[in-house]
Amino acid sequence: MQKRNIYILYALALLQGMVFYGPVATLYRQAQGVTIFQITLIESISYLLCILLEVPWGVVADRIGYKKTMVICAWLYFLSKIIFWQASGFGGFLAERVLLSVVVTGLSGVDTSILYLCAGPDHSQRVFGIYNSLGMAGLLTASAVFTFFVGDNYRLAALLTVLSYGAAAILCLGLTEVRPADSHRARREPFVTTLRTTLAVPGLLGFLVAVGLLTETHQTVTVFLNQLQYERCGMGSAAIGGVYIAATLLGLCGVWSARLTGKTGTRGAAVLFCAVPALACALLASTDRALLSVGGIWLLRLSDTLFQPFQVRLQNEQVRTDNRATALSIHAMVLDMVAILTNLSFGALAERDLRLAFGFGVGICAAALALLLRWQRLRTRAMNG
Repeated sequence: MQKRNIYILYALALLQGMVFYGPVATLYRQAQGVTIFQITLIESISYLLCILLEVPWGVVADRIGYKKTMVICAWLYFLSKIIFWQASGFGGFLAERVLLSVVVTGLSGVDTSILYLCAGPDHSQRVFGIYNSLGMAGLLTASAVFTFFVGDNYRLAALLTVLSYGAAAILCLGLTEVRPADSHRARREPFVTTLRTTLAVPGLLGFLVAVGLLTETHQTVTVFLNQLQYERCGMGSAAIGGVYIAATLLGLCGVWSARLTGKTGTRGAAVLFCAVPALACALLASTDRALLSVGGIWLLRLSDTLFQPFQVRLQNEQVRTDNRATALSIHAMVLDMVAILTNLSFGALAERDLRLAFGFGVGICAAALALLLRWQRLRTRAMNG
């Protein structure tokens, strides 16, 4: 049953990675009358809702079970894609994002908890790497279909995404419930106790802020600002689609995350995963050449692909309560707070000058490195007694 859950989640990652409008996500919204600042504003509103919903959803998941939570969220995910398909203007895309906030907070910590409990601590980073890579494989497939068959028919791309998410919702029904060994005691633990236990982990807040800064730099630049940079370089839709496919291919490299961090160690990995995105943002800020811009985006994608399985494993290792979904929701709430500030900052700066936004990315990557090094010192000190 444990392997069955892992394989089903792998398939879900593949299907839900098939976002056929992904290569033109920003251009799609702009074609429907939404500005880049409105896009980042919608993102920030979404993150604010996530902050409000994270903990309640985590508590619910620990009580009703991880399978039921996954099923509910998969069907809501399907509905959100239907809304996106039919959206036009700020209000429609805001409504889609509001529902997506409910989904994201519902899934937050639940899918990774299932994988962590089924795979075990020793194999979890490898499993997380495969899980993330399959999501990228789905996106790669969708990007290829968009580039070679869909073209400028944005609405068709959205409809194909609806169909993929509908298939994922049906597949989710095959999951089997999994819980920690002492789940009955966990369900009785008061939330205040879980909160206190979670936040008492040495250096955890600094670690989460650093993860948020790195994750949002990648998310904002490679999902929204990259297309503006490509247009600034004079690239057309076909070229953007081709570059997007290549960037998605780099997303398959997550399977090597455990091997890389095993060689570099935690400190070396922290330096690497902060220095590379900082370099990429510096490159994007200093050039309007297509080749260099593409290289910068690819560096960001590769770094984040290798970073995510690593940081998810570290998050799970720092859970000190059996209410795992609740604890990880508390983690996610901190990440959402960071995301709100970074999204608004990126959006406001990009409205003024795209280079300012990329320069901001360099600064917050440097801040992330300082926080991660401090977290490691505190963690080492606590482990040594």
